[in-house]
Amino acid sequence: MRYRVDPGLYALGSPDRDSPVFASANFKMSFDCLRKSLGPGRSGWILVLDTEGINVWCAAGKGTFGTAELVKRIESSGLARVVNHRKIIVPQLGAPGVCAREVKKLSGFKVVFGPVRAEDLPRFLASGMKAVAGMRIKTFTTGERMSLVPVEIVHAMKSFLLVLPFVFFLSGFSGRGGFLSHALRLGVVSALGLLAAIAAGAVITPILLPWLPGRAFSLKGLWPGIALAPVFLLLRNVLWGLSPAGSLEICAWMLLIPALSAYLAMNFTGCSTYTSLSGVKKEMKWAVPAQIGAVGLGVVFWVASIFIG
Repeated sequence: MRYRVDPGLYALGSPDRDSPVFASANFKMSFDCLRKSLGPGRSGWILVLDTEGINVWCAAGKGTFGTAELVKRIESSGLARVVNHRKIIVPQLGAPGVCAREVKKLSGFKVVFGPVRAEDLPRFLASGMKAVAGMRIKTFTTGERMSLVPVEIVHAMKSFLLVLPFVFFLSGFSGRGGFLSHALRLGVVSALGLLAAIAAGAVITPILLPWLPGRAFSLKGLWPGIALAPVFLLLRNVLWGLSPAGSLEICAWMLLIPALSAYLAMNFTGCSTYTSLSGVKKEMKWAVPAQIGAVGLGVVFWVASIFIG
């Protein structure tokens, strides 16, 4: 996750002084997608900006993929001495951070904004660096949202694995009898409750994102959690042969699963096509305290259900 490309000028194929120049971020996936999309047999120059290992779109929002950095790399790489022309193709999603007029004024290079997707670059070049239908539109289809789910799950599982030993340890104090047997039985069930929260926030929410009520991601993530909590409690009694959950445990999971789901859904704001930094900050001011309160109260209820019954 910290694999970066050193900033600077790179040769793709066998470029000459008339070959096109492409700007990219030093996030390795961005760099590799650009090279792959241009394909074998094509030559050009790739000017890699120092975005601190962040992709083009996010870096443009932060300002690291911006006018100053682009001008700096043009000068430090000696690009004016490498090519005859004075054009540099910048990803369209880098536009929030790049002022084409200022780049021209400071470096002499004209910024040509390329298509949204790197895979459209061959057609873009073939059409004389003109974007045709669809090249300026950023889609956010179900398939595109699902492609982001594995990363969200990996991040969520790191926290899950840290919490798991405490869950099994405390579960051992439930009921009478052997500590180990109780730890295994209730521990496994509780672990599945946490997995249900992860599934609600990191899987179901992205898939159903356009249809879930509410504008805030925390609200969108709340509904799958509310739906899965009673399902989990029902399966808890039916499949694992445990005694019916008491009122304390029911309250615990009805708080924990929706709150954790809402929190995980908020992580998806950085993957969306329409959130803004100001909007995210505004949402966090009220959503995060509410989530912390719900999770804290849920933990208290869950621990109480173990020792009080």
